[in-house]
Amino acid sequence: MHPTELHGHAASGATALTEAFEALRAGYARDRMPDRAWRLDKLAALEQLLRNNVDLLADAISRDFGNRSRHETRLLEIFPAIEGIRYARRNLRRWMRPERRHVSLWFRPGRAQVLYQPLGVVGIIVPWNYPVLLGLGPMTAALAAGNRVMLKMSEHAPETAAVFARLIAQRFAPDEVAVVTGDADVGKAFSGLPFDHLLFTGSTQIGRLVMTEAAAHLTPVTLELGGKSPAIVAPGYPLAHAAERIMTGKCLNAGQTCIAPDYALVPEHDVEAFLAAAQDFVRAAYPDIRTTPDFSTIVNERQFRRLVGYCEEAAHKGARIVPLAGDGAHWNLATRRFPPVAILGGDDRMHVMTQEIFGPILPIVPYRTLEEAIAYVNARPRPLALYYFDRDAERVDRVLRETVAGGVTVNDTILHIAQDDLPFGGVGPSGMGAYHGREGFETFSHKKAVFRQSRLNGMRLFRPPYGKVFETMVRLLVR
Repeated sequence: MHPTELHGHAASGATALTEAFEALRAGYARDRMPDRAWRLDKLAALEQLLRNNVDLLADAISRDFGNRSRHETRLLEIFPAIEGIRYARRNLRRWMRPERRHVSLWFRPGRAQVLYQPLGVVGIIVPWNYPVLLGLGPMTAALAAGNRVMLKMSEHAPETAAVFARLIAQRFAPDEVAVVTGDADVGKAFSGLPFDHLLFTGSTQIGRLVMTEAAAHLTPVTLELGGKSPAIVAPGYPLAHAAERIMTGKCLNAGQTCIAPDYALVPEHDVEAFLAAAQDFVRAAYPDIRTTPDFSTIVNERQFRRLVGYCEEAAHKGARIVPLAGDGAHWNLATRRFPPVAILGGDDRMHVMTQEIFGPILPIVPYRTLEEAIAYVNARPRPLALYYFDRDAERVDRVLRETVAGGVTVNDTILHIAQDDLPFGGVGPSGMGAYHGREGFETFSHKKAVFRQSRLNGMRLFRPPYGKVFETMVRLLVR
């Protein structure tokens, strides 16, 4: 168990959480509608925090993982976090502007508008797999919307949490941003605080628990979960290109990515060729996967043993496990290196085919027709992401129409999450709500409906005592 930390200073239990929360609430009470200058200042401080501490954060994350590719940390966490902040700063004036709305003829010359108002104190529960991006992404949106923010960092990334808490303390006052670390009990208590909005990123199972705790205060929640995100390779699509893009998405962070392609649907006559192309890519990208710093390790022993268990169970039940890396590389508990493997012949009796994998294991599922592939996806819980590889525009549109997923990248993987002007979120079992860009600003804002009555108006015609004029007017209204 790690001690609860508030701005890097040791504290303990529920009392510390409550004190931190109350400080943030007091900060909000002093300024319920921070101006644009305040918001820009906080976003600038966040950007400088990142820019000045790239190596510090990358080193901390790598220590938490055992080995986390520092190249990937800069590419997948620091860069998109900075880009998200830049995007918010560029667009904040437009987002904050009151929005005019239509007024019916009967209520003119009155005016209607929507005002975007901060909710208050926003709670963010950060996962271990991308602790910088998945903390600072929603934090950027919450600060842009004018809120105070409280983050619960993952106990599975304690080094990153400690560094992050210290850096936040240097840039933000305790009534602006608070950082909390601790075990599952701290997470449960955190979820039960009366936040004005709570965002959780993690597993579907824990998401249910978070939502249950939040329900006590009717706290609105955004859940960013996961699931089994499919990659569909269309008939005739170049297999080498598809394999390269799918395996890139699968191998980033050793597959410990919520939108990693979970399994690949491949035309049945192309399976062996696709498998060979996947092997070619992995062996070229990671010539010595047992030692290269470019391939991340599995975060802890429990996650490592879970992945081994998936493979062993699948093999026991008749599946074929195919190594994708060269030199006879095999998983190694001592180093938590798990070289990528493919699984052929998997079925729903196996956990690897029914549970989110969250590791470098790629089941390959053959299909005969595109209708069959679409039906396979639609027969399962709605995924957080879907990847489709095809150069036929009509078939692409068909797959987009006939499947439901949180987000889609066509002819590549992962990249939709990096588009600041696209909402990011799940659907059904893969989550609820969305953020990023404008959608993030709106998620953490109250859309206050305002009608401004004109000095000259006809409302007196509709007030009692009702008579002939009223009856005439009502007949006009409902004609």
